Amino acid sequence: MTHAVRIHAHGGAEMLQWEAVDPGKPGPDEVRIRHTAVGLNYIDVYHRTGLYPVPALPCTLGMEAAGVVEAAGANVTDLREGDRVAYASPPLGAYAQTRVMPAERVVKLPEAIGDHQAAGMMLKGMTAEYLIRRLYPVAAGETVLFHAISGGVGQIACQWLKALGATVIGTVGSEAKAETARALGCDYPINYNREDFVQRVREITNGTGVPVVYDGVGKATFMGSLDCLRRRGTLALFGNASGPVDALDTGLLAQKGSLFLTRPSLMGYTATRAELVESANALFEVVRTRAVEVAVNQTYPLREAAQAHRDLEARATTGSTILLPDA
Repeated sequence: MTHAVRIHAHGGAEMLQWEAVDPGKPGPDEVRIRHTAVGLNYIDVYHRTGLYPVPALPCTLGMEAAGVVEAAGANVTDLREGDRVAYASPPLGAYAQTRVMPAERVVKLPEAIGDHQAAGMMLKGMTAEYLIRRLYPVAAGETVLFHAISGGVGQIACQWLKALGATVIGTVGSEAKAETARALGCDYPINYNREDFVQRVREITNGTGVPVVYDGVGKATFMGSLDCLRRRGTLALFGNASGPVDALDTGLLAQKGSLFLTRPSLMGYTATRAELVESANALFEVVRTRAVEVAVNQTYPLREAAQAHRDLEARATTGSTILLPDA
């Protein structure tokens, strides 16, 4: 018997319960994975609260983990028992010591990538990859705005953007986080508790604005993000950490400069096996060459996932956080 963290109803962090479960045997196209590290992400909070629907209750949360293949189904040819693997994809169920997963959503880990590192970077790193390489391919010399630059996605994106030759403006909530951002190469960290980030972005860009804003914060920054864009700029609203954005009169996009607004998701950019492998390999390469360093700054026993959620929601974490199944 193995254990998992499950919810039986939506609500606060206290809904997360440590329970005995039976992971079952893998089907023909599945693998059973013994987890060595599980990633903590803000989407887990959305699933817990019900902002994003879950398939059914009770539900084991989590979309990201690393581990070892224990068994493979009859149709699985590219993964075998003993392989080190990782994933960042539905179906939910990563908050478990052992689970069954569709083999097509799992990638083999290169020798150079550690399990803890992988669990702290797959979802955040592939999110950064599609945002800056595919949604809006950032070119050398461009200036971009990335909100919450000291967070998990932001730290990876900042380093990757610098490797691409971009100038990075990033928002943070404290001077300590501003220092973290500077150390990662952020050219202009803006503490939004001390400065008006819209005014500061306009100053930095000599009134022009930026071609793209990456916004995972949502409600608190959305309107300001629009005002930071240059004419025909793109707002990539990829998260709702401060809450969902209010209904929008799309005519506003025309008034503010024929702007583009997109609400992307990682799943929309890694929907096929080929897209998933391409994204993962691009991430592995920038980490292997140390263009991007992944900072796993917090670890919690998996059974203490509730406290990890509280700290994440309180913005008391930086970089990546992992949950340890056997701690």
